[in-house]
Amino acid sequence: MKSDMELRHEGFKVLFSGMDDVDAERFIALINRDRFDYTTWRKDLFQNKSVDEIFTEARKFAVDFRKIKGSI
Repeated sequence: MKSDMELRHEGFKVLFSGMDDVDAERFIALINRDRFDYTTWRKDLFQNKSVDEIFTEARKFAVDFRKIKGSI
């Protein structure tokens, strides 16, 4: 299991590798400012999508993430 510090460091690496600095900072500010409810967000995210659509999106994300991670 990763420590909180390791998880935070990895999260920032992923965030800043996928967005420019300004957008990443704005995203962090939005999360901190709003009362973020992951469960509600997740339900809204997958609403009206089939299992196949979710699977296809997850597979594409995994492929893209491996490309980004490999370039760091």
